[in-house]
Amino acid sequence: MRNFLNNLGPGILVSAAFIGPGTVTVCSLAGVNFGYSMLWALLISVFACIVLQEMSARLGLISGKGLSECIREEIENPAFRFLTLALIFFAIVLGNAAYEAGNISGAVLGMEAVFSSVSFQLGAINLNLWSLLIGGIAFFLLFLGSYKKLEKIFIGLVLLMSIAFLLTAVLTRPDLSEIFKGFIPGSIDAGLLTIIALVGTTVVPYNLFLHASLVSEKWSGPKYLGAVRKELAFSLFLGGTVSMAIVICAAASNIENIESAADLAVGLKPLFGSSATLFLAIGLLAAGITSSITAPLAAAYVVQGCLGWKGGMSSKRFKAIWMSIIILGVIFSSLGIKPVEIIQFAQIANGLLLPIIAIFLFWIVNQASVLGEHRNTLVQNIIGFIVIALSVFLGAKSIFSVIQNL
Repeated sequence: MRNFLNNLGPGILVSAAFIGPGTVTVCSLAGVNFGYSMLWALLISVFACIVLQEMSARLGLISGKGLSECIREEIENPAFRFLTLALIFFAIVLGNAAYEAGNISGAVLGMEAVFSSVSFQLGAINLNLWSLLIGGIAFFLLFLGSYKKLEKIFIGLVLLMSIAFLLTAVLTRPDLSEIFKGFIPGSIDAGLLTIIALVGTTVVPYNLFLHASLVSEKWSGPKYLGAVRKELAFSLFLGGTVSMAIVICAAASNIENIESAADLAVGLKPLFGSSATLFLAIGLLAAGITSSITAPLAAAYVVQGCLGWKGGMSSKRFKAIWMSIIILGVIFSSLGIKPVEIIQFAQIANGLLLPIIAIFLFWIVNQASVLGEHRNTLVQNIIGFIVIALSVFLGAKSIFSVIQNL
């Protein structure tokens, strides 16, 4: 048990990253709008997450490199390499800017549940004071490099919120037969964007890059492959269980609409009563700040790998990337759009971006020059192909439905 606890790390961070304000909001919306009927989509999302993150973790462990660095080194054709890296560069940077806006907006939801909304005019932009404050905290922690010292506190708060949802899911005494029916796939047309959002909030594209880097820093060599897989499976199964508990809480709470943290907090009232809003506010704030640190950091690692930069976090170019992501996140979260809508958009954007990143990951983990005997087996390729095909299908169907509505 002691060895298992010592091995906890990268998988827990990945799990904590997707149990952020986006997960709480999207899973609550799924429960409110569709009851238990989206549990099957969430279960498939968790399975897909385990499959793809295992590939990412194995890549980091065996190669000792990040995903973007491996892609840059493996593509021999200069023109194709440039186009590929440019696509990844812009997809991750823009995707993480949207995701950062969702993270900051989630923390703002928590602040506005306790304090009133405060904004001020800066030129043509009307900035939300809380967005600026959350962005400033993330900026300060990344700039000093002290975020690791506070990481345990933030993860502890998020885990506390997670335990609360698990307990509340039991206290609401939901209809077990209805829950089991929710794991049977139904029509996807009515809730297509919700399904994509559930995938996007569980299988976070930037985590595929971040996980490989985290594993390569913690372990080295194939002898740790078993420990990596066990830690990953435990962490993501825990995260998936929490997400399902949030859906169950929302479905059983009889909420009609979600626009604020106070609405989200209704799902916690069976356990916390009148203190539910305050507790959820703290949890959203912690989740938002933690994710607001992770997203820009991951984007900087991706850009560094794509461009072959050296120097790590101390380099000015590395800092310029994560600073840009934070600034864009603050601006996007201050545009007057409802925070819940920003968070939901970010998860949909993640769901559409996922197939692109997953295809590159799938290609790399099949390269003998990178992983040798630890490249994908036939079974892993079949499962991986199914996961990628499903994500491509959902993304294509979403784009087609948008075109039809134009």
